[in-house]
Amino acid sequence: MTAPDFLVIGHAAKDAGQGSWRLGGTVAYASRQAARLGLRAAVVTRAAPDVDVKALLPDVLVHLIPSETTTTFENRYVNGRRGQHVRDQALPIGAEMVLLELRRAKLVLLGPLLGEVPLGLARLFPCALVGLCAQGWLRDVRPDGLVVRRPWPESASPRGAGLVIASEEDIEGDKQALALWVQEAPIVVITEGKGGARLYAEGRWRRIAAFPHEEVDPAGAGDVFAAAFMIAFNETQDVAAAARFAAAAAGLSVEAAGLAGVPSREEIERVLAEHPEVTLE
Repeated sequence: MTAPDFLVIGHAAKDAGQGSWRLGGTVAYASRQAARLGLRAAVVTRAAPDVDVKALLPDVLVHLIPSETTTTFENRYVNGRRGQHVRDQALPIGAEMVLLELRRAKLVLLGPLLGEVPLGLARLFPCALVGLCAQGWLRDVRPDGLVVRRPWPESASPRGAGLVIASEEDIEGDKQALALWVQEAPIVVITEGKGGARLYAEGRWRRIAAFPHEEVDPAGAGDVFAAAFMIAFNETQDVAAAARFAAAAAGLSVEAAGLAGVPSREEIERVLAEHPEVTLE
């Protein structure tokens, strides 16, 4: 097995609604973005046999660990805010499930949905740029299945990660979490949907506006941003260039439903050329 360029670890999800479902989760959106940018993308995930992740992600190497259930969400958007209920949940993903060859990936994104990935997995990749999508560690599930926010665990250090990314909705102004992240991670990104994103690097906060777009489906935009940012930063070592590239990718991704919106490099570069005014300030 050839080592992948980009590895994503977390649960694949069934995003259910109106009698049907589609594939979701950070592993789906981020790996698809990496593949569309020409990288060898791979995922480590868990799902039940009735979800053919390999068929749904044909351009991604899928290391699937069997589970009796697949993590399943019912999503409802009201005034741009998402309400979620969990109907099923797959088993956790442990370090022993990450094959040695996969540990040679250059870029690694830990993207749990409900805390199924331990933060300590970052230590498996000492030579990689590791990103953390914090959302999955900021969620709890009530007995009725409603997903609610929980504080970032005080003892949970992002040490070993080069990037921590979360949405404003995820953190809800959690200053304690932000203080820890900026202390221990070189780059922290807080996405704000139509408001763009703010980014901490080199000792200061900066902001980038959202690129103009027509929103059809906001699902996965943060995951697309994370993957595109990591890839662009790895290529350029330029925070501002990576932020522009990621913001353009995220804007394009919401213009179609589900994974169909994940853009190509050519589409992203076209948007960048059309809007030179959108910069990290």
